[in-house]
Amino acid sequence: MRRAWWAVGFLGAAVAVGRTSAPASANRAAAVRVLDVRGPITPPMEHYVLRELRRAAQAGAAAVVLRLDTPGGLLTSTDAIVQAILASRVPVVAYVAPAGARAASAGVFLVYAAHLAAMAPATNLGSATPVRLGGPPESDSAPSPESRKALEDAAAKLRSLAQLRGRNADWAEAAVRRAANATADEALRLRVVDLVAPDLATLLAALDGRRLRTAAGWVTLRTRGATVQTVGMSARESFLHALTSPEVAYLLLSLGFLALLVEFAHPGAVVPGVVGAIALLLGLYGVGSLPVNWTGLLLMALGFGMFVAELYLPTHGALGVGGAVAFGLGSLLLLETPKVPGLAVPLSLVGTMSALLLLSVLGLGVLVVRAQRRRPTTGTEALVGSVAVSRTPLAPEGFVHAAGELWRARVRGGALPAGARVRVIGRDGLTLLVEPDTTSEP
Repeated sequence: MRRAWWAVGFLGAAVAVGRTSAPASANRAAAVRVLDVRGPITPPMEHYVLRELRRAAQAGAAAVVLRLDTPGGLLTSTDAIVQAILASRVPVVAYVAPAGARAASAGVFLVYAAHLAAMAPATNLGSATPVRLGGPPESDSAPSPESRKALEDAAAKLRSLAQLRGRNADWAEAAVRRAANATADEALRLRVVDLVAPDLATLLAALDGRRLRTAAGWVTLRTRGATVQTVGMSARESFLHALTSPEVAYLLLSLGFLALLVEFAHPGAVVPGVVGAIALLLGLYGVGSLPVNWTGLLLMALGFGMFVAELYLPTHGALGVGGAVAFGLGSLLLLETPKVPGLAVPLSLVGTMSALLLLSVLGLGVLVVRAQRRRPTTGTEALVGSVAVSRTPLAPEGFVHAAGELWRARVRGGALPAGARVRVIGRDGLTLLVEPDTTSEP
């Protein structure tokens, strides 16, 4: 009986300890997760943000901060991220930072979709005009029906987000229709963003105590003193996202073309062909995730075709120069999208790669010509001009020893005894044509 009372007392003490310790853990501030959205908004970036929003909700994070520095990106990926933010049970804060960063094009949609928007000093956002992927540039005075539809859709979508978050809807529409831009101070004055903060610590201190409405209802932020967890991309996401960099995608395309040129110049080398095919496919993946102008890509392919033709046709460099011009023009058009700043290939890189390809094809062409003019090293053609020794009398036919082998031969201009030195002057099928060798002994 006494043991039973001891057991009851022990259980009561355990329950009391549990009750007193529970509030201590409950009062502990939840973590704030920081996601870096840098570079174009593409499928790898979409996968990264959506995954971390789900994990933040599962972990009960206090908030998710999207630290933005983006020139824009694909509409499909942007829409997916916007929908995830709207459905998030965890408050999402869009923060354009650090100083010098921007949220252009698709980045404006993320700023307006976030529950709270902030900017660091010396940052800007705007230019949310949708850009058509591929095809020649359009006239602003006469846009196509597809472009007008995309423009109206983007304007209505951004205005609805502004009304949902209580931000400036007129400026949002101007960002779409007239590519309007705003600095941090201007955005704050125009009610485009909610606050300006120089760093993350200041931002979190300013967020503390604010009430925001999420998909789960009204939430009071508790961010002062919260643990900050900066969560990066996975290795796979980082690799795929790096491929969508304009410079990386263009370099992969150029190096792929160059490696394939080497394979065409030296058939059977295998390694250049494999490397070139892989680089070319990775480059196509990269440009496929960007606002690519397909006319530019076709010009690059035309330039490559001219380079290959230069290797086999006697044009004295004309096709090579034409290929370099076509490749350079295609490179300039490939990602040259004025309405999406930051998504164009640098002119210096275009010039360098075009010159490198031209020099390479001219050098490979010289090697191909030399190889075509080189004297054969195998078969009966390789024996022409060499010296042989007759093994039997040649009257006029017999056998000679040439290049370590016994060959049937026919002498021109009379007969020769066995052991005579002869020079191979041609062939008739598998019979060597020889004549007496008048040169001195080596």
